[in-house]
Amino acid sequence: MKSQEVRKQFLDFFASKGHLIVASAPIVLKDDPTLMFNNSGMAQFKEYFLGNATPKSNRIADTQKCLRVSGKHNDLEDVGFDTYHHTMFEMLGNWSFGDYFKKEAITWAWELLTEVYKIPKENLYVSVFEGSAEENVPFDQEAWDIWKELISEDRIILGNKKDNFWEMGDQGPCGPCSEIHVDLRTAEEKAAVSGKSLVNNDHPQVVEIWNNVFMEFNRKADGSLEKLPAKHVDTGMGFERLCMALQGVTSNYDTDVFTPLIEKVSQITGAKYTSNEVANVSEPQDKTNIAIRVIVDHVRAVAFAIADGQLPSNTGAGYVIRRILRRAIRYGFTFLDIKEPFINQLVAVLANQMGEFFPEIKLQETFVTNVIREEEASFLRTLDQGLQLLDKVIADTKEALPSEGLGRISGAKAFELYDTFGFPKDLTALILKEKGMSFSDAEFDNSMQAQKARSRAASEVSTEDWSVLIPGNVETFVGYDQTENEVKITRIRKVDSKKDGVLYQIVLNNTPFYPEGGGQVGDKGTLVSANESIEIIDTKKENNLILHFTKQLPENLEANFVAKANTNLRTLTSRNHSATHLMHQALRSILGTHVEQKGSLVNPNYLRFDFSHFAKMTETELKEVEDFVNARIQEQLPLIERRNIPFAQAVEEGAMALFGEKYGDHVRAIKFGESMELCGGIHVKNTAEIWHFKIVSEGAVAAGIRRIEAITSDAVKDSYSAQEKTLSEVKIALKNPQDILKAVHSMQEENIKLSKQIEALMKDKVKALKETLKNEIQEINGVQFLAKQVELNPEGAKDLAYELGALGTNLFLVLATADEDKPMLTCYVSKELVGDKSLNAGQVVRELGKFIQGGGGGQPFFATAGGKNVSGIPAALEKAVEFIK
Repeated sequence: MKSQEVRKQFLDFFASKGHLIVASAPIVLKDDPTLMFNNSGMAQFKEYFLGNATPKSNRIADTQKCLRVSGKHNDLEDVGFDTYHHTMFEMLGNWSFGDYFKKEAITWAWELLTEVYKIPKENLYVSVFEGSAEENVPFDQEAWDIWKELISEDRIILGNKKDNFWEMGDQGPCGPCSEIHVDLRTAEEKAAVSGKSLVNNDHPQVVEIWNNVFMEFNRKADGSLEKLPAKHVDTGMGFERLCMALQGVTSNYDTDVFTPLIEKVSQITGAKYTSNEVANVSEPQDKTNIAIRVIVDHVRAVAFAIADGQLPSNTGAGYVIRRILRRAIRYGFTFLDIKEPFINQLVAVLANQMGEFFPEIKLQETFVTNVIREEEASFLRTLDQGLQLLDKVIADTKEALPSEGLGRISGAKAFELYDTFGFPKDLTALILKEKGMSFSDAEFDNSMQAQKARSRAASEVSTEDWSVLIPGNVETFVGYDQTENEVKITRIRKVDSKKDGVLYQIVLNNTPFYPEGGGQVGDKGTLVSANESIEIIDTKKENNLILHFTKQLPENLEANFVAKANTNLRTLTSRNHSATHLMHQALRSILGTHVEQKGSLVNPNYLRFDFSHFAKMTETELKEVEDFVNARIQEQLPLIERRNIPFAQAVEEGAMALFGEKYGDHVRAIKFGESMELCGGIHVKNTAEIWHFKIVSEGAVAAGIRRIEAITSDAVKDSYSAQEKTLSEVKIALKNPQDILKAVHSMQEENIKLSKQIEALMKDKVKALKETLKNEIQEINGVQFLAKQVELNPEGAKDLAYELGALGTNLFLVLATADEDKPMLTCYVSKELVGDKSLNAGQVVRELGKFIQGGGGGQPFFATAGGKNVSGIPAALEKAVEFIK
């Protein structure tokens, strides 16, 4: 059965059981601060489990793109070393929100697996929760009794809290679960060892394929459990593992989910993959197979993340994506000997294979390909830099292992290579081994643990349970029409973090405060009662709740309040947000329709807009964009806002929808003239309110991504005032000429003339010094040697070094300068000495540079080092002679 049919049969089956089939949410989460990525099928439904929103149906089924590479669920280091873990995977799931419970979930799972997919019953084992006295949760007798009607009792396994009690996180909905495992071994293997003994023991062919979670508890901040108001079902079945079971293979990578990608890797690299390898993390395996598995797994994760709007970067979720891609690149570099970008060529295969069900990868194919190609090229350059750094570390190391007579570098240095350049331990160890060297594993691990501890400490957050003042209230947002409103507090909680200290989160029965989202910052303002005023410092959204952040709570939480958004900040922000829409339209009009928004920030001070484009914008293009936006401002276009219209209708009418955003069935559309976008943000009523638009910068932020920063309104007025003041000061400095531009040109011409005169004088000085210094050259051990401080600039010192070098052979020269109190060392080594005496100018300046608190490098015959300690020059020059003594 082909994978597309496996997926279709799952969804068709649950549709026949009254489930609404919904699309996968983006793999990157933007409205849940507790998660970077969707790491399970239930992540997009958290607000329903928490009771913060009402689902469109009480029965839902889907296949969700998931990514497990950080936090509690992290499979990254296992990927490639076994045949059943992945970074990105599909989670097939069916959900019940207060509707059916254990009986339906279990019997339908059994029906689908054994009657539709026709997996032999004798290949299946199931587990139920054995209970926990510690949690005061009993043995799941109900699940046991249901399974007993379907399968013999010797195939039912009791599972402990670790295996059979599923939790969303440290806090939140949770409950016992019932797993289904499949045994894919041969008849002989089954006869020799019972599959029951291999369940949950990391056997590559006895694997869990489906988990039925029965959500009936809520984990509180103090660790205790309380009953949820309703019982829910949350199931997840690993699509790739299911395909393995149905396609009669022994590895996920031998299914048609991966074989087209593997074939393409083999075609590009010439490396051959061995099918049907049964791989386990603890067993030695073929390095080529590992590398190919890593590459075909990782390209899926990276490609879908980019298609969903997450670009590789140096922070947050972007760093995780970059790390995954770099892991794939270095496996190709090390084990497949591929030194050029090639992973990007797999995107076309992926788009062809999965584009029908996940159209975003097909529609974004060119963009994703280009981003990955640029990232590959960049990291291959970084690898080269890392190799040079490793060579330097090797050259500088002084430590030797007495017992082995081998060189050994610091494990902390090896970790630095890992942390800065993405060099894993095994790559560094491999390179060192080829040079007869090693590093300390313990020091590496200590550095790794120290970094993790710093990271944990920096991000440590303690969150208390919600104190509910008004139960059952569904909060409403009224901020599109009002900036202040009468409100009541419905719930509060305290959050203590290393970063922000103690803050309180307040939820209101209704609010005019806009929560951060869509690139727009959250509103600030006040919460005012008859007796006090509380400052709201930020507003965010989490699991469909609008959270108002404050440093103190009101004295009377049950009082009547008026919530007042800061209208000045709100107005400035709305002007920047509306200008962002107009600029998006301008870029697509001037640069082409390939331009798509890839990120934005809208605050009261400025706007930032990231977009897809593979070339630096010219001054002419930037001016055209400014003129386009300002023309729309002068046209005084009114806002046409349409709320709660069907998503399909809005797109059909021309509204721009952004990749990676999660849209509901009904959306809000914002239109100014011909600009129409789906947007939940705050906007001006008329473009005339923006006043003026000005671009302040344009540059690259990632491969194929440009960034524009711009200002509007008051910020433009302030900018013009600042420029006028600067111009006035320049005029005064030039003694108030009638024509400022002419005066500047005249000064530039005078500067050129003076520079030429200085250059000529410097050449004369170099020639004079050459005649003086050639008589000071000494012969030491057959080497012509001179170490001297001279009164020249660095360029003059270079010229002097070459002039003296041309006088003869065997010259070892070190010159020091202190031009403008900036120490510089210049080293020249005749080519004869580079070969015969093993002198290297680069190594010399690196060593001598320590005396002037600096460093540098260059070629073996010529190198320089700069520093900041002029007083160290005499000691450096004195040390120079030791290189030939």
